[in-house]
Amino acid sequence: MSFQISKISSKSSARRGVLSTPHGEIQTPFFMPIATKGAVKTLSSADMEKLDASILLSNTYHLYLRPGLDVLSAFKGLHNFMDWKGPILTDSGGYQVFSLAKRRKITEEGAEFASHIDGSKHMLTPELSMQIQQTIGSDISMVLDECAPSSMGLETMNQSVARTTRWAERSKTYFEHNLSSSNNPGAQLFGIVQGGVDDALRVQHAEDLKKIGFDGYAIGGLSVGEPFEDSCRIASALNPVLPQDKPRYFMGGAKPHEIVEYVKRGVDMLDCVLPSRNARHGLLYRFVHDDITKPDFYETIHVTNAQYATDESPLVQRTTYNVQPKNDVVRGTKYDDELNRYSLAYIHHLFTVEEMLAYRLMTLANIKFYLDLMEKIRKAIDQGVL
Repeated sequence: MSFQISKISSKSSARRGVLSTPHGEIQTPFFMPIATKGAVKTLSSADMEKLDASILLSNTYHLYLRPGLDVLSAFKGLHNFMDWKGPILTDSGGYQVFSLAKRRKITEEGAEFASHIDGSKHMLTPELSMQIQQTIGSDISMVLDECAPSSMGLETMNQSVARTTRWAERSKTYFEHNLSSSNNPGAQLFGIVQGGVDDALRVQHAEDLKKIGFDGYAIGGLSVGEPFEDSCRIASALNPVLPQDKPRYFMGGAKPHEIVEYVKRGVDMLDCVLPSRNARHGLLYRFVHDDITKPDFYETIHVTNAQYATDESPLVQRTTYNVQPKNDVVRGTKYDDELNRYSLAYIHHLFTVEEMLAYRLMTLANIKFYLDLMEKIRKAIDQGVL
């Protein structure tokens, strides 16, 4: 994998580049739809291809429990299992384990947890996390880290960060020693910067991870309730510290206007469950105007509200902005006809009668919105307006 920066904005720290992986090149900055268990909820790999998603994010913890390593090994990885030809990033499984507050125990060895499925006991170590991700065949793997809450006292947070550094070293050692026998020998490994909302601790942890050396660096632990202002401050503090020639990944963020702000602070990669999760609850993202430098460039509406019961407006307006054609089709327009043909009133009706089609159409619309947003962001950087 290689990362080439083509432009850094003169107005901010926003970057344009290309990230090369064994399963294709990705224009940065980019957004990763969440395919937790091997699928974006309600959508297929074919859907994601038609939406021109360049990469998906899957979950190590869930795939380890189901379908399990035996099945993934038999298919020689997740790409074949879900028939997805593009890149895949997998998290380490750490966040899911640490979210099981009453079902896990943290030790120097790793995180012992009880499965949420059947209560069986497991020990997730840095080595096992790497083994799972190499069985999955991830293009980008993440080190096992401890995602400690920002409310943790400074002394305890320091201990947690130090443990995460040691786990990062163990992750890299196992990853490199077993890469040639993995299902994706061209895969790369990212370190994860932790440290809560303490600027100095974040910077020190980034320096420690740089000494170990990784292919990319993620900012973790800032999408579990921390104020947006704190997240922006930490991203700004890390921008001059993280290697300029390596991709930066903000884990778990965020709302559309927040994504713009993180990109302005040097972030190249983002993911978030909001577009798909909110879709299933009837919340739709829509552009209001094209100036993404203003936070009111979009709105959210709840199509389940009574006011939309007779609304004839289309679910998604046809894409009108000019982008580079791909295979004679403008990026992101392959679902315009389908999403434009249905009214908000019809979608409202589908939710009212609990028809599963509502979830599919809304998820298509919201994922399309997020991918269109990244296209707008890349165009704004190219044009020097972001």
